[in-house]
Amino acid sequence: MRKILSISKQAVIYFFIILFVYTAVSKLADFENFRVQVAQSPLLSAFATFIAYTTVIGELVIALMLCFQKSRILGLYLFLGFMTAFTVYIFLILNYSPFVPCSCGGVLEDLGWWEHLWFNGGVCFLCVLLILTEQSSTFNPFFFYV
Repeated sequence: MRKILSISKQAVIYFFIILFVYTAVSKLADFENFRVQVAQSPLLSAFATFIAYTTVIGELVIALMLCFQKSRILGLYLFLGFMTAFTVYIFLILNYSPFVPCSCGGVLEDLGWWEHLWFNGGVCFLCVLLILTEQSSTFNPFFFYV
């Protein structure tokens, strides 16, 4: 059972790494278009260039952090933060914006906005589960006695 859990956790981490590397590379491949699409957003237009660069760099740095055991927990928290921000952004656009821009890349570009919201929510849920299992395996409440 432990082996299955360990393999499952590793598979989810690989999925997160691939997801962020893939989306970052997809955005970089057509960066000017991505920046313009961010600028078209009614919520982000004032900070479009900064957000475009920060998003791509952040996704790559977080993916790299997930590759190493020492930085994995911090990487998972940052991954969750990014995914939560993306999810909240989609929710706000869907519910409060008269205009719905598209700045997704690659395969996710083919998803509708509601499907994208559900996908992001599922990924956030998976990340929370992974954080809880990672922390419970390293947490020792009696660390000061050892």
